[in-house]
Amino acid sequence: MRPKPEAPASSQGDAHEQWQAKDVLTRLRSDIVSSVYEPAERLKFADLRARYDVGIGTLREALSQLVSEGFVVVEVGKGFKVAPVSIKELNEITDLFLDLEKRALRSAIANGDENWETTIVALHYKLNLIESLPWEDRMARHSEWVKRHRDFHESLVAACTDTWLFRLRSMMFDQLDRYRFVTKKAPQGLGQHKFTEHRKIMDATIARDAATATALMEEHIRDTSRRVIDLL
Repeated sequence: MRPKPEAPASSQGDAHEQWQAKDVLTRLRSDIVSSVYEPAERLKFADLRARYDVGIGTLREALSQLVSEGFVVVEVGKGFKVAPVSIKELNEITDLFLDLEKRALRSAIANGDENWETTIVALHYKLNLIESLPWEDRMARHSEWVKRHRDFHESLVAACTDTWLFRLRSMMFDQLDRYRFVTKKAPQGLGQHKFTEHRKIMDATIARDAATATALMEEHIRDTSRRVIDLL
């Protein structure tokens, strides 16, 4: 068998550039959501190049995408900065996210199979391993908790059959998560009762009780937003 011809160098270069652009977009979005860059902080190209090891063109492309997503704003003559936060915006984000999340959850409950159920249970177990720890230990593993928390919430709606609905709720989850990070600096974080809520939401979802699951989800999210408002 003759070996496959290698891809032209230009094609390999284009693929690498596309991967690099996607990677820096993901990393920069994550850093903004997790408050590595604080709300309203200036985003200087020199600092960004040092952190992400990419060129100005790639950074500009990523920043422009984040402007369209609402994480970054651009001021004429001043450049890019992290979007500021406000109570008004948080209330709007909360309402929009819940509308999307409850619709996605109802769709998932109607269409999910046994594999969907077992994934939810497995991811809740992983999340609970951290949530059951004392507060100081939880904080030491906060970055792990962030990923496991996201994975658990995403698993609940993973069987949603509407592609754009799922995509939009994921975008709004990122926006809401940016506000949730405000509570990281508060003593005891969000409180142990938030972790009990996760189990109740899981149980209602697996029981295919859409009315209870969506009601629990709404209270879970709105309570988080109320706590953030108290801290803003």
